[in-house]
Amino acid sequence: MTELTWEGKYDEQGRRVAPLRVTLPFQTIEAVNESAQQRQRTLDLFSAGRDAEWRNRLIWGDKKYVLPSLLDEFAGKVNLIYIDPPFNVGADFSFTATIPDDPDTDEDETTSFVKEPSVIEQKAYRDTWGRGLDSYLQWTYDTAVFLRDLLHETGCVYIHVDWRVAHYVKVVMDEVFGYQNFMADIIWKRIASGRKATSYKWLAVDDILLVYTKGSHAIHPQYQPYSEEYKKRFVYEDERGPYFWDNIGTYSQERLKQLEAEGRIKYPDNPNAKPRMKNYLWEGKGVIVDNVWTDIAPVNSQAIEDTGYPTQKPEAFLERIIKASSNEDDLVLDCFCGSGTTAVVAEKLNRRWIACDLGRFAIHTTRKRLLSIENVRPFVVQNLGKYERQAWQREAFNGQKTNQRTEADTQRAYIEFILSLYHARPISGYVWLHGLNRGRMVHVGAVDAPVSVGDVTNIVTEFKKSIGKGKDAPATNGIDILGWDFAFEINEVARQQAAQANVNARFFRIPRDVMDKKAVEQGDIRFFELAALSVEVRLPKSKKTSEVSGRDVTLTLSDFVIPPDDVPQDVQKAIKHWSQWIDYWAVDWDNKGDTFHNEWQTYRTRKSPDLQKDATHGYDAPGEYRIMVKVIDILGNDTTKMLKVEVK
Repeated sequence: MTELTWEGKYDEQGRRVAPLRVTLPFQTIEAVNESAQQRQRTLDLFSAGRDAEWRNRLIWGDKKYVLPSLLDEFAGKVNLIYIDPPFNVGADFSFTATIPDDPDTDEDETTSFVKEPSVIEQKAYRDTWGRGLDSYLQWTYDTAVFLRDLLHETGCVYIHVDWRVAHYVKVVMDEVFGYQNFMADIIWKRIASGRKATSYKWLAVDDILLVYTKGSHAIHPQYQPYSEEYKKRFVYEDERGPYFWDNIGTYSQERLKQLEAEGRIKYPDNPNAKPRMKNYLWEGKGVIVDNVWTDIAPVNSQAIEDTGYPTQKPEAFLERIIKASSNEDDLVLDCFCGSGTTAVVAEKLNRRWIACDLGRFAIHTTRKRLLSIENVRPFVVQNLGKYERQAWQREAFNGQKTNQRTEADTQRAYIEFILSLYHARPISGYVWLHGLNRGRMVHVGAVDAPVSVGDVTNIVTEFKKSIGKGKDAPATNGIDILGWDFAFEINEVARQQAAQANVNARFFRIPRDVMDKKAVEQGDIRFFELAALSVEVRLPKSKKTSEVSGRDVTLTLSDFVIPPDDVPQDVQKAIKHWSQWIDYWAVDWDNKGDTFHNEWQTYRTRKSPDLQKDATHGYDAPGEYRIMVKVIDILGNDTTKMLKVEVK
């Protein structure tokens, strides 16, 4: 077989370069739309050592880690895969962020701006297209290998590409799946006729779907409505509806007798002529769909389903694919889910689904679209979290080549690396204090655990002991605490504890971008201070214990402050009220110290842009409850706050 080669396909010894296979455990960071009963059943199954009931999965992470990590559980089990990988355009990782109207005015002041890709998304783009076609082909090969391993023996994969790379991708897919397993190339005419063509080139109006199977795969035929021209053939009508006389087909004697009894067969006077049969319009399913799709329009800005994603695909498009190539309860995978169309349609068609994306905003957009579906089944939001960071730390700092570094050496190398990115000077002689930056002490959180209130207590205690002692003594009363994750109550409880000790504590999130060597080299690393959320709690005044109404607790959002560094200056000026930063918020009314369970939520939509700021919940029994509130801002970033209430 003729082989397509590219730079990077083989190493210096002529060996085939295999895709990176790092298997990491998934962390469930949110359970959505799960009832209290379902939640308790999940906990009971877990405590009994049994598998929990199936939950559809929305995964935030890089496909190069996500796909191999899915193999342990799903190798050979995915029935349908649809992917719409990034084309060679910068818009693939951007999105349009909208600042809603100021609630204190009646004026229409909606402002939109294009949010450029994050550094981690830019890295994914460089990994895909950094060396042009060569890197894209290597990326395609690596992806295809994992997709083949995940695919069921009777499943199929649809890969969505444009005309510039379709022929290259087909050769790579032939190599991975086998030329004999190529099923079809589907042409989707996504741009309507009538657009003005240039005089020097053909106008490209189509996308291409390459369809492959792993072995055998039967398509369920899909139909589109009859044309008006075809309907004109039904010139007769009786009590059953419009019909025309058509040549009779090949039927069994039993079927012919049934048709005769229904008065649907007409025998001609000429014995040599064939009988005719009434062909009713309502009996036909429509015109069978072939591999040229001209009847599905792209999503435009006025469409109800529009999310502002430039690469969003219409629901009708995915509906045709999912209906044609899967059955109810089959498993559907999309590892570039973008605005979430695949997951949304799979949910509506009662398929199980796994949707993945690298973009935080893509995950948020998909979550909102799923929640807009009536009776959406419970699903979970997952990432690779600390496990991805642990793998990065081992690779970057443990000195595998020399095998001379101890665990303490590795940890110190990691801390010094983060300090250098924060422009802080390392210091010694402390346990909880790691550096100095402009007179402020700096603490660097571990990769595998959130910064807790207890950590902050230890940091402040050590800080107080260090005052005035030696060259590395603090010059101010300030501490900058850097962390990958933070305890839910950190921004209020820990900050208050520090203030009581006359310490000014600030909390900064370590960005995922530090794991990107290119971003580090280019100086693109930025640390953002945590957002601050204020929530008022109104407890019931009634002390009746026999009525649920006496145990109603009401939450009211009262303030939200986010560091606006990631927002253009002119857009910042459009923010007149703190609530304009918020796109969505949800509540876990009885958090057990486990995953955040979304038991109530409200969010902005195009039809309902106003944001509800109050939420009320009635508790069935008295007791102390932990309430967790999650806010997602207009850029897709989340802020979580923990509250404790006592209901009597």
